[in-house]
Amino acid sequence: MTSDVQQQPKKADFIRDSVKADISSGRHYGRVQTRFPPEPNGYLHVGHAKSICLNFGIAEEFGGFCNLRFDDTNPETESVEFVNSIHHDIEWLLGKTLSKEPLFASDYFENMFEWAVTLIKRGKAYVDDQDAATISELRGSYTQAGENSPFRERSPEENLELFLKMKDGGFAEGSCVLRAKIAMDHENMNMRDPVLYRIRKKSHFRTGNKWVIYPTYDWAHGQSDALEKVTHSLCTLEFESHRLLYDWFLEQLEVPIDQRPYQTEFARLNFTHTVLSKRLLKKLVEDGVVAGWDDPRMPTISGLRRRGYPSKSIRNFCQHIGIAKTNSTHEIELLESFVRTELNQSSQRRMAVIDPVRLTITNWPEGKIEYRTAINNPENESAGTRDIPFSGSLFIEREDFKEDPPAKFFRLSPGREVRLRYGYFVTCTDIVKDKSGKVVEILCTYDPATSGGKAPDGRKVKATIHWVEQTNCIKGSVATYDRLFSSERPDLLDDPFEDLNKESLEVLESAVFEPAVADVASNEVVQFERLGYFCRDESQVNLFHRTVGLRDEWANIQKRNKSK
Repeated sequence: MTSDVQQQPKKADFIRDSVKADISSGRHYGRVQTRFPPEPNGYLHVGHAKSICLNFGIAEEFGGFCNLRFDDTNPETESVEFVNSIHHDIEWLLGKTLSKEPLFASDYFENMFEWAVTLIKRGKAYVDDQDAATISELRGSYTQAGENSPFRERSPEENLELFLKMKDGGFAEGSCVLRAKIAMDHENMNMRDPVLYRIRKKSHFRTGNKWVIYPTYDWAHGQSDALEKVTHSLCTLEFESHRLLYDWFLEQLEVPIDQRPYQTEFARLNFTHTVLSKRLLKKLVEDGVVAGWDDPRMPTISGLRRRGYPSKSIRNFCQHIGIAKTNSTHEIELLESFVRTELNQSSQRRMAVIDPVRLTITNWPEGKIEYRTAINNPENESAGTRDIPFSGSLFIEREDFKEDPPAKFFRLSPGREVRLRYGYFVTCTDIVKDKSGKVVEILCTYDPATSGGKAPDGRKVKATIHWVEQTNCIKGSVATYDRLFSSERPDLLDDPFEDLNKESLEVLESAVFEPAVADVASNEVVQFERLGYFCRDESQVNLFHRTVGLRDEWANIQKRNKSK
């Protein structure tokens, strides 16, 4: 994946074409207003990023406006914590502060109640005393018509009296509901007398105990859009079958046609090795599989931010995949390639050793510290250089040394010469082991004539390895991550939790870093040379999260596919 692909102009799509046509025809008087309506019952995941970019992007492109409106209609599962996290995640993803405070469906509870009364008076809604299981059973199936409720023919006056009693807390939870009166034999299951209100005697985080009846999403959705004067209600494909109901409500309430929003559906975002069900993500948190909604293994926007994903890379990815009418699943490696491309341009380079073994240069002058000049970012000349201390006491990666090297292993081994990054050529002369036989120190000599990274006599080495000077190093830890789920499509499994990768997290607590790492800010990402991109934790001192590796897995996948 090249940066040229990621910097392509915005793609045309059927939604943008539709908006252009609406503006040309004068629909909604040429206005464009969208909304992003999350339910505050969990943290946003990366799948939401596509909808955020689309809704706010459409509004910006056509000189309109996008509302953030919380669908806070279920007091049992919602909280201020989720509201705050969603608000923060959206502003981080978009890279700017929202110009208007968020709106809430609860702002319109009075309006929705009055509209429900209107439907009751017009004979279009009734109170049903059946329990939820019975209502579900009598709805029928896709091949069998539903059955009318025995309470369906109550008079408007009786229904109004019962509904007001529901509002006043006169019935127990689950004892009755308010349903729209449409048709129990309708081919669209959503039109078979859908539920509008349920009794929930729970305190709401915004309205307290004022209400004991709460609207369903289908009832709150279109009416909130209409009240806010939304023009284009953009939803993912699972709401396509709800569109007829969306329009039916607006028609029954006699919302003027030129003021009615209309719903358009697009394909949702799915990834391999990932689940994007909020229910499953919540279970991961509640069961302690992860350390919270912002665990870097989680596909939540908070988790990706903590892991070091740049918001720009997510926006570029969403732009690249475009808007379609058919659901599909993208390789997670494709998203990672956008992250890698962005970080390659923006992140400074540093030296770190995450699994250290001592390397001692035996012919180095005792006590001498030398400073080597290192490039901060070869992709950005203006990033400048830094000085790194070098001495005869270093750390290198344990995997960069083999006592008995296999074929094609070109790094350090007894008698072999390698180049130290920004340093000298060194040759292994001996090793020191502990009682268990583990190598604890590598003894080398260096060639002072190779200070510039080349040998005057023209001899070549096949490997360059990185290092950290021992006496000036910063000690810390790194967290490396693998896929949280082992299979490619855990979302298709009967129980995705049986597919959990038990080795998705490894914390290496003996890492060492060059002194310049002290200047890395919280949440800043640096490239640890030869190791990958790492993000400094926002609170824990000297903990770095591995964002992505240096290798472009997506490019390798594409190469393999082309060779088939």
